[in-house]
Formats: sequence, C-alpha cells, structure tokens
Amino acid sequence: MAYLNANIPVTYAQIRREYLYDLKKHHGEVEDCIIFGITSITGRPILFHAIMENGAVFYRLPISAFIQRGFKAEEVPKRRLDELELWNCFSYYPAITSWDILDGQSGKYFGKDKKMHAGEYLFTVDFAHPESNIVDTDHSEIPHEHKCAHIMALDDGNYAAQPNNRIIWDIPSFTVKDEVPDWKVQTSEWNVEDTRKWKTEDTDKFFYEIEEKKDD
Repeated sequence: MAYLNANIPVTYAQIRREYLYDLKKHHGEVEDCIIFGITSITGRPILFHAIMENGAVFYRLPISAFIQRGFKAEEVPKRRLDELELWNCFSYYPAITSWDILDGQSGKYFGKDKKMHAGEYLFTVDFAHPESNIVDTDHSEIPHEHKCAHIMALDDGNYAAQPNNRIIWDIPSFTVKDEVPDWKVQTSEWNVEDTRKWKTEDTDKFFYEIEEKKDD
C-alpha cells in the first residue's frame, strides 16, 4: 500500500485546459494527456497526475479536469466535481486494484441528480491505515464509514469515482436479476480471536489433537 502517491493503470485522456491555468482562461479547450497516478489526501478528493504531449507533468487535478479521448469538449457535459466523485479520500494510504471480474464491464451509478449514469469500469481506489505507530484519525477502517471509489469512464465522455452502494454492474452471463438490493449498511467488526472459550494447546506438537467421535 502506497503513502500519498500511487501508480494507476495508464489512461489516455484529454485534459480541460482551464485546469492548467487555474480556471482563469482557455475554457472549452482540451489537449491530449496520459493520466498515470493519484494523490490521496484525507479530506480531499482523489487527485490525478498527468503528462502532456510537450513532456510537462501536472500534479493533483480532480477527476472533473479530464474527459475521454474521442470526445469533443463541447459535446461532453460539464458536471460538478461532487457529482462525479461522491466522497473525499478516507486516508493518506491508497490501494489501487484492477478487479479482473469487473475489467471492461459496464455499469451505471445513481447520481446526486437522481439519474443513472452509465459507464465502463477502469480500476478501484481503496483506503486503509497500515501504520500502527501513527494515531489513526481517519474513517477508512470503520465498517459503516468505509467507502472505496470505482473509477469509471462514463458514456457521456466524463470520468467518475463512485462507491459500491451507488453502482450496479452488468455482467451479462451472471447479473440477470433486474433489481436494486435493499441491503443494510455493514456495522459489524468481524474477529475470530475475540473469545475466551478457546486456546491453543500448550505443547510442541505440530498438529492439533482431534477428538474421535464415539459411537453410542
């Protein structure tokens, strides 16, 4: 697990040029880029790093700064950052995973606008607190607070970062039920060592003894 910065699957994209000028000019213009990494800062959105065709690198831009290649800027709707990404980072320690089962699969997320937005899975950002000698002031390991962020390439040309409870995935050979689950938020902290009813044997035996079942 990385601290602060992490590599992500390389994504060829376009950057809205106004983000390269502190939103002060070049609105409506784009240029090609490659998104190659992220920064995770507690209480801030996931911030992306990109390299341009001139070889310059720009750090820490929000997901709203990018659109997909093949789209014209004027045809891609401008959405607020909080519409594209629902939650800030939960930790300074991000983990990047590309889940095989979701690779290339389509999905749709339920947005703040009460509408479904379709897209394709790219990769996932998750968070934790791995250093026991640093006071954990984050929410990444509290069951009912934890959220991951699935990065999606939306059908409208934008990118989005959404949690599990906002997305329905479409795997044609398996997800055959057309329903939204009524599940409840996970609040349990699972632990297999929190009982005083069982202890290991105080011997040097390699295998534990097994009690034979006696016939009546």
